[in-house]
Amino acid sequence: MTPALSALFQEAKAGIEGIFTHYLANPNIPSPLLKAMETSIKNGGKRLRPMLVLASARLFNVSSHQAARVGAPIEMIHSYSLIHDDLPAMDNADTRRGHPSCWREFGEATAILAGDSLLPLAFEVLTDEATHSSPSVRLTLIQRLAQDSGAAGMAGGQILDLSPHLIDSIDKATTMQNLKTGCLIAFSCESGAILGQASPEERSRLRHFGFLLGLAYQIQDDLLDIEGNTQTLGKPVGMDADKRSLVTLLGIDKSKEYLYSLQKEMFDLIRPYQLPIFDDIIQWVGTREV
Repeated sequence: MTPALSALFQEAKAGIEGIFTHYLANPNIPSPLLKAMETSIKNGGKRLRPMLVLASARLFNVSSHQAARVGAPIEMIHSYSLIHDDLPAMDNADTRRGHPSCWREFGEATAILAGDSLLPLAFEVLTDEATHSSPSVRLTLIQRLAQDSGAAGMAGGQILDLSPHLIDSIDKATTMQNLKTGCLIAFSCESGAILGQASPEERSRLRHFGFLLGLAYQIQDDLLDIEGNTQTLGKPVGMDADKRSLVTLLGIDKSKEYLYSLQKEMFDLIRPYQLPIFDDIIQWVGTREV
């Protein structure tokens, strides 16, 4: 990461962790469930999505506190999806971010309930007036996040990911990855414009940028699953060998060429904003090693 990107990461991380601490301090949460939720939500991670919320918020003079109140719910939903992804019925993964996966450490039932608890907590945060004074803005954030994380978004992409027989073309692989990974990243980019009550055109531009970034991110993720190592990644490699993706359909060399073309398109799309941090994000997503 560049120094500017590292600073963005630290600011986003501090902001969302303050939100986590506040909402998980509820004495009514049973301790076994609380421990599983805390361990999963605070267990490191790249915090890309909260970083994107913060970066897009800067374009519209939105405070970092408001950005954190959107970034934290996105990360809650992302964490819930990872908890469930790791379950034996799905990816059957023993580790996550260099630590035992939630179901391995706390048992399957507790892991399922931890994910089930993080999902509604995300929307609880968004409903609070502290997120935005306008009820209309809060409802827009809630509606968009619900769409992007549900059956026509992330969850729909996950079922396609588990159904390789349905992924028999580049277009279908792109659709799967747009749903599975792209929707939450697109929402992260768009949310700054929603908070700033920007025009539909601004929202659309940032959302399109997010989908391109999501594709690039997932391609690099799939390349790392082939070319990376467990020690560096903090999770098993080769887990997706039986799945269909853009990388398995295109091959490694063409996937890298496509990744480069996506980066070029993103640079062109975001250039009018003249905010260098976006350039750093684009470069990092395509070259990261974890």
